[in-house]
Amino acid sequence: MSSDNKIINGGNHAALWHGRFKEGPDAEAVAFETSIYEDMRLAGDDIRGSRAHVKMLGKQGIIPGEEAEKIAEELGKIAAEIKDGSLQIDTSAEDIHSFVEGVLTDRLGDTGRKLHTGRSRNDQIALDERLYLRHALPELNERLLFLIETLAKLAASHTKDLMSGYTHMQRAQPVTLAHHLLAWAQMLKRDYSRIQDALSRINLSPLGAGALAGSGLPLDRAFVAEELDFDGATDNSLDSVADRDYCIEIASCLSILMMHLSRFCEEVVIWSTEEFKFIELSEKWSTGSSIMPQKKNPDFAELIRGKTGRVYGDLMALLTLMKGLPLTYNRDLQEDRRSLFDAYDTAFSCVSIFTSMIETAGWNIDRMKASCFGGHANATDLADYLVRKGMPFRTAHGVSASAVRYCIEHGCNLEDMPLEEYKKLSELIDSDVYDILPPEACVNARLTTGGPAELRVEEQIKKLEEFLRSAKEK
Repeated sequence: MSSDNKIINGGNHAALWHGRFKEGPDAEAVAFETSIYEDMRLAGDDIRGSRAHVKMLGKQGIIPGEEAEKIAEELGKIAAEIKDGSLQIDTSAEDIHSFVEGVLTDRLGDTGRKLHTGRSRNDQIALDERLYLRHALPELNERLLFLIETLAKLAASHTKDLMSGYTHMQRAQPVTLAHHLLAWAQMLKRDYSRIQDALSRINLSPLGAGALAGSGLPLDRAFVAEELDFDGATDNSLDSVADRDYCIEIASCLSILMMHLSRFCEEVVIWSTEEFKFIELSEKWSTGSSIMPQKKNPDFAELIRGKTGRVYGDLMALLTLMKGLPLTYNRDLQEDRRSLFDAYDTAFSCVSIFTSMIETAGWNIDRMKASCFGGHANATDLADYLVRKGMPFRTAHGVSASAVRYCIEHGCNLEDMPLEEYKKLSELIDSDVYDILPPEACVNARLTTGGPAELRVEEQIKKLEEFLRSAKEK
C-alpha cells in the first residue's frame, strides 16, 4: 500500500470518513480527490469557525466546558503557527478540515476528536467560504475605491481638456478627458456597490445544518452566528449545504468588473496607437518587441483584457457545476473553490495593475483637443442653435446635415463655413452662430445633469468624492 493510502486509512491525519472502509483509494485516486491546495487559504477561517463551534459545544454541555476551552486554546495555537510558518500544511491531507483536526488530535488525543461533534464537512466548508469572502471582498473593494479615487483626481486636473467623444468609433461630440474618466469611475462605483450588496447575502451562518438535516444534539446556531459576527443563521438546513449562489453571485460581480476593466483597456490600447496618440503609458507598464526595436506595446492593458475571458470562464464553470445538482451536497461542489478563488485572484490583480498603469500614464492634451476638429462634431450644436431660434428639431437636423455636406464638398469645417452659405440654408442663422461652434462652447453648453460642461463635471467629481468619503467611513 502506498504512503498516500496510509494517510487516508490510518492515524490522526486519516480522512475523516476512513472508518467505514477497510482499504482506501490508491495514490492516484487520492491525488485526484484532494482539495488541500485550494483549501490552504481557508485555514484561518476554518479554525475560526471551529473555535466558535467548540465554544458552543461547551456552553450547551454537549462536551465538558474545560475540554472545549482546551480545544479552543490549541486551535488558536495551530492558527498562529500556520500564520508564522512554524507549522506547514501537510499537502497529503485530504482537505484543510482533515489537516486541522488531525493536528489537533495529534496534540490532544481523544479530546481533539470531540471537535467535530454535531458538525459535517458539508456545513463546515460552506461556513469557511463565507468567512473567507467576508474578509477577501472588502480587500478588493478597498482596491476599487483607490482606483475610483485615482480617476477622480485625474478628472479634477483635466476638467478643461477637450477630446472627442465617439459613437461607432466615429467622432461624435466634444467632451473632456475629465468627463470620460468619470464615466469609467461610475462603472467601478456600481461594481463596488454590487460587491457590497452581495456581502449582505453572504453574511449568514450555515453551521449547524450538518450534512443536510441539522443535528439531534442541542446545538445553538444563533450563538455560533453571533460569535462569528454573522447577521444570523441560514433558514433551511438543506439549502444551507447545497447553496453556492454566493459563489456564483461573486463570480458574476467579478465578471462585470472585469468587463469594465477590459473596456477601459481597449480604449487605452487604441489611444496609445500612433493613429490616436492620446495616452503615453509609462515604460514601467509597457513592453518591447523581440524583433522590432522601436516597439512600445501596451501589454498590461492587453493582458487585463485577455484575463477577462478567464474570469468569464470561472463564472461559467460555477454555473455549469451547479445546473444539474440535486439536493443536497454532492462532491461536485468541491470544484467551486478553484473557480471562485481564481476569479477573485485575477480580478484583484487586474484592479491593482490597472490602477498603477493609469496613475502613471501621460496624456497628450493637444492631440486630444485636435480630435475635436475635422469630424463636424459640432453639427448637433448647430441644430440646437436653430431650435433655440424656434425651428423644429427635425427641420434643424436637416439644415445642419446640409451644412455638413457643404463642408465635406468644400473641404472645410462648420466653424469656417461662410455666413452667406449659412444664410442660403436658413435665414435664422446669423453671425452669432460662430459663438456656439468652437468645441469649448459645445462642451460648456451641455449643462444637463451629468453632462460634460465644466460646471457639471465639477459636480460629478464632488459627488464622487462624497461617495468615497462615505465608503471609507463604513
